[in-house]
Amino acid sequence: MGISNGFWGGQFVNRPLLAIGSAALMAALALAVYAVFVRFIERRPVSELARAPLARELSLGLLCGAGLYTLCVLILMALGVYRIDGINPVILVLPSIAMAISSGVFEELLHRGVIFRNVEELAGSWIALLVSALIFGLRHLGNPDASLLGALAITVEAGILLAALYLLTRRLWLGIGFHMGWNFVQSGIYSGTVSGAFEQPGLIKASLEGSELLTGGKFGMEASVVAFGFCTALGLVLLRMAARRGNTLPLSLKRNRP
Repeated sequence: MGISNGFWGGQFVNRPLLAIGSAALMAALALAVYAVFVRFIERRPVSELARAPLARELSLGLLCGAGLYTLCVLILMALGVYRIDGINPVILVLPSIAMAISSGVFEELLHRGVIFRNVEELAGSWIALLVSALIFGLRHLGNPDASLLGALAITVEAGILLAALYLLTRRLWLGIGFHMGWNFVQSGIYSGTVSGAFEQPGLIKASLEGSELLTGGKFGMEASVVAFGFCTALGLVLLRMAARRGNTLPLSLKRNRP
């Protein structure tokens, strides 16, 4: 669900186990630094990283991210765009694990934990969604195979969906899990390009042929109309659910939030 060039430790791409260990260690450190900053500098409970729902929400996010990307692949298979040609060695799955950990944790901490949350405190949830989505999308223009269409697609589909996952629970675990699950199966299982930044063969040996509107071109499936439609629709549904739960903050109430 998007990967910015600065969040993937590509120097370890030929040493996948080292890459996984490094990504996990850096992710744990990033979570710890974030928690310490919030607790001792902002002087409030780190509710967005509450430990009790961690396993449940992270697992649900992983399942939903992997499942939604799989649904997109099945649609493309039905259209004759995505074709399975064989199975690759299982070891090729490993680099995508490290990439998914890195992108899922670091990008959600930055874009939802820092940018969205702080803009929301000043200007409310809807402006925070707009600002965080724009920054999230534009950052992907720095990727090696970036495209303006891909960056715009990420801005809308991922900007809305990932913000909605945060608003739904006011925690980061769902979004981290979704982000990781989507990115992992995209590359590690279906051998797709992740946001024009990460292209490695995965478990399935596949060929993708058709219009760039369906394939997403060099940027990857995030730039396809299939992923755009499903992700944006789901994001809007979840935003409505979050609003009904009273989890959104209008501009006029910004000073009344506890």
